[in-house]
Amino acid sequence: MQHLKQHSQFQAALSAEVIAKTAHFVLHRLAHPHLETQNQPAILRLGAMVPKRWAKRAVTRNAIKRQIYAVSSLYEKKLPTADFLIRLKRAYETSLYISATSNKLKHHVRQELVELFEKTITQSCA
Repeated sequence: MQHLKQHSQFQAALSAEVIAKTAHFVLHRLAHPHLETQNQPAILRLGAMVPKRWAKRAVTRNAIKRQIYAVSSLYEKKLPTADFLIRLKRAYETSLYISATSNKLKHHVRQELVELFEKTITQSCA
């Protein structure tokens, strides 16, 4: 799995269809069939958007991104080749967590990401 790196890649994925949602995350998927017609191998790419608006501290944003990439690696074999973008759409309630990178926060983020990927897998199989 590769990561989305360029601004244009993120913008293209952001404008693509939303295929799954949870309370805090949205998953966009951009298929790239044009690569297959050009005899280039189709690849799976993933990007993570965690805006300052929803996670004020850099340490929290980085922790959430690490969770996104860790959980996505567990589902890499099950996902179709496309560009995926996971976007944080709502802030986690800071009063519920003792620190910006508490284990409780990481656990809740991980749980929600698993739910997001499970929705994606069941939808792509249907």
